[in-house]
Amino acid sequence: MKIAILSNGNGNYSTKRLKEVAIARGHEVKVIKYRECYASIERNNPTVSYRGEDLATFDAVIPRIASYMTKYGTAIVRQLEMQGVYTISSSIAITRSRDKLRSMQLLAKAGVGIPKTVFSRNSTDIDDLIEKLGGTPVIIKLARGTHGNGVVLAESKKAAKSVLQAFYLTNDDGTNVLLQEFVKESAGTDIRAFVVGGRVVASMKRQSLDDDFRSNLHKGGEGVTIKLTEEERKMAIKAARAMGLNIAGVDMMRSDRGPLILEVNASPGFGIEKVTGRDVATPIIEYLEQNAKRGHKKDKVGA
Repeated sequence: MKIAILSNGNGNYSTKRLKEVAIARGHEVKVIKYRECYASIERNNPTVSYRGEDLATFDAVIPRIASYMTKYGTAIVRQLEMQGVYTISSSIAITRSRDKLRSMQLLAKAGVGIPKTVFSRNSTDIDDLIEKLGGTPVIIKLARGTHGNGVVLAESKKAAKSVLQAFYLTNDDGTNVLLQEFVKESAGTDIRAFVVGGRVVASMKRQSLDDDFRSNLHKGGEGVTIKLTEEERKMAIKAARAMGLNIAGVDMMRSDRGPLILEVNASPGFGIEKVTGRDVATPIIEYLEQNAKRGHKKDKVGA
């Protein structure tokens, strides 16, 4: 099978792992820098080209789209879908997962446990918003932040109002800012479940090494292997399914009322391999082998 990995380049660890596993299993693999792709749009003839090569010649595509390149990256994936090329993650699923508000709405609709979340364009409503969340402290998030960036812990109503006003100055659309309850029992700790094709293939707990309430490895957090409860495993799979993602990194926290999903990542990093010793690249290539020849399945999630 001829496989294209849409990535920022060969230096990325996840890209290296996917490429080496696919080659070892007898596939022809090429890393495509999607930012250098260009699309031609005309009646009945959508094309995507990369350095003069038409990507329609590939049997399957693995999108590894960076969050800051979501719009352009998903446009390229969408164009490939229009050409009939199988993509292991659909453009609409990637787009959904990158919008925190949209993903929270979809998770709630699917019956997935999430932290209490509110959004409003008017910072003068702050007293009512905080009351709905159970009081301060509260978490304030930019809807399109990543790796823990654009996430602030407000300890008081005054601090929350100041943060909201600052965020609104740089965001014309108030729905770009979310407020969430602060779950004290899980502060500085979360769990990453790596889901492939409807099953969890690896999981780890991430713990901040200082007083930071964020546990992201990108923020200096430390990861350790963890065994999920049956409820956590089912919740992770359900969350990935709600986004329409075949490959997902599902972040959750343990609360007094059960697991709460924080985020569903469409291009999860492979640092979990180094932490747990579990191979996540092979299950991805295996899933691709099993499904690429069936063609791209119609996305059933309509939001």
